[in-house]
Amino acid sequence: MDGDPESDTARGVFGMSVAAELVGMDPQSLRLYERRGLIEPDRTAGGTRRYSPDDLDRLRRIKHLLGAGLNLVGIAMVLDLEADNDILRAQAAGDIETEPASGEEAR
Repeated sequence: MDGDPESDTARGVFGMSVAAELVGMDPQSLRLYERRGLIEPDRTAGGTRRYSPDDLDRLRRIKHLLGAGLNLVGIAMVLDLEADNDILRAQAAGDIETEPASGEEAR
């Protein structure tokens, strides 16, 4: 472990049944969300899924959006837009560098 708190929240440590219990879902739902590309848990060398605290937060967000009446396609769109928004906010705050748009040269 490198001591970086951000990497700790992204590191998969929970097995599927524990993750499902922590977020109030069943393991079959977690498998479905993975098949639909909504979540990408880490895998051990043997192929066992390992969910990180960040994954659990994302699953809670999915659960909230399902409760609000969105279907899985709508949830995927919302999650993508939220990720794009996070990137734009970080760029505006100067936390990350922006890349020139395709066809533009860096100055």
